[in-house]
Amino acid sequence: MSVIDQPAPAAVPPAPRPDESSGSPLGSALFAIGVLGILGLIAGLIALAFVALVRDDNGGGDGGSGTASSALDISLSEFAIDGELGAPAGAVTLNIVNAGAIEHNVAVRELDVQSNNLQSRGVDTLALGELEPGTYELYCSIPGHAESGMVADLEISDADSFQPADLGGEHAGLSPAEMDQMMVDSMLAFPAETEGLGNQLMEPEILANGTKRFELTAEVIPWEVSPGEFVEAWAYNGQVPGPYIKLDVGDRVQIELTNLTPMGTDIHWHGIHTPNDQDGVSPYTQDPIASGDTFTYEFDAEDPAIGMYHAHLHSQTSVINGMFAAFQIGDNPLPYGQTVSGVTIPEDLVPAFEKPMVLNDAGTIGLTLNGKSFPATEPIVIDEGEWGVIHYYNEGLTAHPMHLHQFPQLVYAKDGIPLDSPYWADTINVAPGERYSVLFNADTVGTWVYHCHILTHVERTEGMFGMVTAMIVNPKP
Repeated sequence: MSVIDQPAPAAVPPAPRPDESSGSPLGSALFAIGVLGILGLIAGLIALAFVALVRDDNGGGDGGSGTASSALDISLSEFAIDGELGAPAGAVTLNIVNAGAIEHNVAVRELDVQSNNLQSRGVDTLALGELEPGTYELYCSIPGHAESGMVADLEISDADSFQPADLGGEHAGLSPAEMDQMMVDSMLAFPAETEGLGNQLMEPEILANGTKRFELTAEVIPWEVSPGEFVEAWAYNGQVPGPYIKLDVGDRVQIELTNLTPMGTDIHWHGIHTPNDQDGVSPYTQDPIASGDTFTYEFDAEDPAIGMYHAHLHSQTSVINGMFAAFQIGDNPLPYGQTVSGVTIPEDLVPAFEKPMVLNDAGTIGLTLNGKSFPATEPIVIDEGEWGVIHYYNEGLTAHPMHLHQFPQLVYAKDGIPLDSPYWADTINVAPGERYSVLFNADTVGTWVYHCHILTHVERTEGMFGMVTAMIVNPKP
């Protein structure tokens, strides 16, 4: 019996810790079944929503007229129009979803009709009326988008001769069972072990005057981004992301950078208050640090911050390829004692964990969470009833809507600045350079998917990859 034919387990067993048996076939299989069920539920809900919309608008079916009635699912992204692009002659409605990160729409050139402009994750329906056999051009009318590739042909065939189009492209030659099995196999590989681990908390050397001293080395290294996939990464201290630096307010900090990359560099302290000559933007505030040279930054950690550090010179190469890291000053600015939408945050709350999650989408590192692509992403393990904190950092080139299944996320700080009015959200859209701090309560046992909701950032023909991990909630000890 194949994995997808197996019944779901009667009860959810305690999820393994990463250092126990999380890589076992049984643990992986249980996780895969959970993933398939959750993703299938999402797909089903979306499909039901679309069907309901179409039936509300068109009465469903063929309305008793005897002519064909088709509802086609259309997906928009940067920069393509994909989905069901064929139908028999008759009434046609487009069910449109923007799976991209920026605003898109769909227009039909021959009919002079257009959908609403849709923000990321937006949906719309566009009734095209009764269509005769022929080719109709779909395109995005936002300036520059059609020229960038957002054009597709909608083929309307005679109702008697219509056959569903082969998926083609990357799916060409694959049977439905083969496509399903590729996806299942990719899920069963989670969590996979790889060499290297980023975001490791760095302990300082304490100098005689109390200054906290850190030593960083920038160099190009081989980095295993997913099992067996080694890329040329630009890294601090052999890590992607680089070492996680945490300071107390009032600390004097000294950071010595040795540049072993093949080009000049510097470090910008993004979101951190520094004197101008320590801002790390050569040649304005300092000279470039030449290959083979060392430079020392020194400043006071004056204000609380959830910031980050990264190269500024040649950032189009060094940053997207791995030279980025988290930098925190002071305590986590939790909204202790506040009541938000009926939920009161405990006055004495001690989160079970506080983790940075650095997002990337470009360079050799590509679509990753903390420098790793699924199935090598690290699971988040927590006990039932505990609270956890995630700090999102976007070091990529596009926004990422981060979605945690089951548990609402309380957004309580933006760019390290506490919000006067924290709010609960299902999905948090994190733009390049932004930081969001979120709190959640793991009140339900199970394995829950955690991913970017631009679906092409988590799935491809070969299976699941990229910006997806899981939160494993164990029963109370």
